[in-house]
Amino acid sequence: MTMTDTEFHRLADEMFGEIDNAVERAIDDQDADVDIDASGNVLQLAFEDGSQIVINKQEPLHEIWIATKFGGFHFNYTDGKWLDTRNGLEFMPFVIDAIKKQSGIELDIKS
Repeated sequence: MTMTDTEFHRLADEMFGEIDNAVERAIDDQDADVDIDASGNVLQLAFEDGSQIVINKQEPLHEIWIATKFGGFHFNYTDGKWLDTRNGLEFMPFVIDAIKKQSGIELDIKS
């Protein structure tokens, strides 16, 4: 079944909200220095060292793309999960790991 643009945006926006909430909690819990800028189809996380993680929606492909200082990654929605198109990693664990690698901040998404 093909995903519509509306479904894609709903699913991607849910994931963006989950990231935003997890990072906000980390800022509160760890006094972390992270700036979050959500604008249109892009969510940017800027860290104390000046590095960024940029997460954006690629509507024509129905993918979420992530750019980190260690590479670019593409995720598509398969069987109810956002999965990396190269290695099948799940989106949220990947983002949590990328934030830790890039900034040293450990996120707790359970609370």
